[in-house]
Amino acid sequence: MSKTHVTTKVNGDTVEFLADPRASLLDCLRDNLGLTGTKEGCGTGDCGACSVTLDGTLVCSCLVLGVEAEGREIGTIEGMAEDKELHPLQRKFIEHAALQCGFCTPGFLVAAKALLDQNQNPTEEEVRYWLAGNLCRCTGYDKIIRAVMDAAAELRGEAA
Repeated sequence: MSKTHVTTKVNGDTVEFLADPRASLLDCLRDNLGLTGTKEGCGTGDCGACSVTLDGTLVCSCLVLGVEAEGREIGTIEGMAEDKELHPLQRKFIEHAALQCGFCTPGFLVAAKALLDQNQNPTEEEVRYWLAGNLCRCTGYDKIIRAVMDAAAELRGEAA
């Protein structure tokens, strides 16, 4: 089967790659572009480990074909830090010990950023609802929720 040429933006940079028409966006990110921060947990869209944004919308990259990225914009965990400065969410995850093994962390961070990009003043219930598609087996969810709420307050300019 012939490969398809794909031109897309990933974390603000235009990239090109050849994709097998049946390859998932997750596989293209990891195998074609070397962006291994996005993880495969289940391959069925149930765990959230492979969360990325596609044109600003949170998606499970294991459920999107790589060829569907043509002409679109993708955001991954590798694009969260700016100028080597951690994003407030990344700092708050560390401060609140909201990670252990780290496998689910990139998906949680990308999902939380997608939420805060839309709503910098979410309620705890909204954060829990938004992150319900992400599964963690090590840390539990309370520390993660507290980290997201604290990052939201910082982004609003409120002292922690």
